[in-house]
Amino acid sequence: MPEGSSIVSTLRSAGCVFAEDEARLLLDAAHTPDELDRMVEQRVNGLPLEHILGWVDFCGSRMVIRRGVFVPRRRTEFLVRQAAMIAKPGAVVVDLCCGSGVIGAALSDFLASCELYATDIDPAAVDCARRNVEPRGGRVFAGDLYHALPRQLQGRVDIVLANAPYVPTRAIGMMPPEARLHEPLVALDGGTDGLDVQRRVAEHAADWLAPGGSLVVETSAAQASETSLLLQHFGLATRIVRDEDLDATVVLGQLRR
Repeated sequence: MPEGSSIVSTLRSAGCVFAEDEARLLLDAAHTPDELDRMVEQRVNGLPLEHILGWVDFCGSRMVIRRGVFVPRRRTEFLVRQAAMIAKPGAVVVDLCCGSGVIGAALSDFLASCELYATDIDPAAVDCARRNVEPRGGRVFAGDLYHALPRQLQGRVDIVLANAPYVPTRAIGMMPPEARLHEPLVALDGGTDGLDVQRRVAEHAADWLAPGGSLVVETSAAQASETSLLLQHFGLATRIVRDEDLDATVVLGQLRR
């Protein structure tokens, strides 16, 4: 197989910031020199590393990732940890816009047990999410937000997780090529102000949450105040939490008892 140092140089020349780490992962994953060559070429051409490997390290667990599915960001681990601080073992958890399903899966791991449901409108995401959620005893549904959920969940959900798309449409073109070219637009585009999907999530949250239940939403630092206001508009008491190291912002909304 090609030497690691030459792969590092190739990746670094292509703009990979963590070239050494990526080279090691590709070397470990490849079974033959030809396979390694293909993987390196794919990475040089901009395919996300996680799509090449078929997995992502998220909250300390190796989760399945498939091509054409949104790659979870490290900052989203902050959302999971915030949810874990307020959820109890056995909680009823819903992961909306679940993508690969890693958010709900990771929270399930933190809680040791929960009643987990996830939904996404993208068939590729649903297929990928099932690989992460179902081994943990959860269920994944194809459909638009709450409409995909079993009706018997209304009024008994303890935690709704929502890493809904929040990039304003006009900003999509400024995103890195890895995202623009290899991740589905439906997982990125949050509409004119970036809050279109969050608004729909918040609008119906009170119908699904149990008394005292919480909606946990990832957003940006610039949008946090607006996200908080729209959750308040639909009857939730809110607070904004942030992790500067991860550049992560979460709005917690609680249904008043």
